[in-house]
Amino acid sequence: MIETMPGGIATLDYNNDGLADIFFTNGAKLPSLKKEEPRFYNRLFRNDGGMKFTDVTLEAGVQGEGYSQGAAVGDFDNDGWVDIFVAGVYANILYRNLGNGKFEDVTKKAGIHSKYWAVAPGFFDYDNDGDLDLWVSNYSKWNLNYDPVCGDPVRKLRVYCHPKYYEPLPNTLFRNNGDGTFTDVTEEAGLAEHRGRGMSVGFLDYDGDGFTDVFITNDNLPNFLFHNNGDGTFTEEGLWAGVALLDHGKPLASMGTDVRDFDNDGHADIAVTALAGETFPLFRNRGDGSFEDVTYRSGMAAASVERSGWGLGFIDFNNDGWKDFFSANSHANDRIEMFEATRYRQPNSVMANVGGRFHNVSAEAGPDFQKPGNHRGNAFADFNNDGKIDIVVSRLGEPAELWENISPVKNHWIILRLKGAKSNRDGIGAVVRIGKQWNVMNTAVGYASASYYGVHFGLGALERIPEIEIRWPSGTVQKLTDVAADQVLVVEEPQ
Repeated sequence: MIETMPGGIATLDYNNDGLADIFFTNGAKLPSLKKEEPRFYNRLFRNDGGMKFTDVTLEAGVQGEGYSQGAAVGDFDNDGWVDIFVAGVYANILYRNLGNGKFEDVTKKAGIHSKYWAVAPGFFDYDNDGDLDLWVSNYSKWNLNYDPVCGDPVRKLRVYCHPKYYEPLPNTLFRNNGDGTFTDVTEEAGLAEHRGRGMSVGFLDYDGDGFTDVFITNDNLPNFLFHNNGDGTFTEEGLWAGVALLDHGKPLASMGTDVRDFDNDGHADIAVTALAGETFPLFRNRGDGSFEDVTYRSGMAAASVERSGWGLGFIDFNNDGWKDFFSANSHANDRIEMFEATRYRQPNSVMANVGGRFHNVSAEAGPDFQKPGNHRGNAFADFNNDGKIDIVVSRLGEPAELWENISPVKNHWIILRLKGAKSNRDGIGAVVRIGKQWNVMNTAVGYASASYYGVHFGLGALERIPEIEIRWPSGTVQKLTDVAADQVLVVEEPQ
């Protein structure tokens, strides 16, 4: 079962040269669960400019160990250098960025354990103390000795089993102690009793109370929405808030997620990928602590029903002021064509956001874009600093894909890179408004992946921005006026 689920990616500027680099997770040898050969190494590629990259895995010391699945990035020690966390099958790794092109494995020193099959991690500051905490979404109980036989015995076809055969697990929350160590606070935070098959994690303040909440996609179980009570505890509100299930009331093979404001109403919405025939759920935030299922009304159902999705993201690819939608597609079962009228290897999707409705424009993205693959994770960044957000996608057993955004429309843009003072140094959790557009500084996005490049806005014809409002996690509200478009702007939080 673990063979179907690797592929998490992270984008980050690990050497602070202003160019976004790429980190890939990778699997391991079976049954040893060890990276016995270089082909199993996790990989770090340094961006040399001009869409050219150099493999610096060994010199950086991040080849890893064990069967890796997902990645998270964030500056957990607030030293100005972005660190990496790798989630895996009983093998989690925390790498501290030393600032000299190398990383140090501080997993044991930091108090990070590897009790579970972990898939999707993410950094966020749940207690607003200025230090990044770590959430790890775990999948299910599994070991090499539990390997049930599933498929069609008459045709002698063996396939990967349905998730129902695997017992769910709780998520794990590590609180940052502010001294380079973490404490597992899963029990005291009220999370241990909620067991799911976690695939991805999204962070949002859905009710606007100033504390970051957590959305978890669960595979063939209701999704979780953990409301942050502001006192170190969480309450699971997925069903009451309307995001546990679609309106038909059936759980889906929920996989990736992104949480951003797709309709420019000032509230973070939730998108999810699932398997062919299930559609990609889209939950609109009503602004009163609840969500509505707008999968059909938004056009998302028609645009996604034939696809099985893993990674995804709300990104304004044409800089027109509306966040478009990308999904990395492939079925989970490599023999699905022998059982259902769908395909295993599938092309990716791009859906244009036109005033809050989505239209499948994948055919217009270029002939290469329509080539099928067994895609998994994806991450975003402006790799060549031209103001257009690019995409990197992983594939199982095949080369990765790097998609340069060559959208011809000359719309304006801005990218904000936030530097917290009272908040965490990354500014993770900060909410930014430009006109009717809202975006949030988050790094967790897609399926088991992370994107760390700043907060991007498409501006259309706007050459100068009258006002930018930033609500920092510390509660500070900062306003910038008369800001020029078409730049990467570094913003320091006021002391």
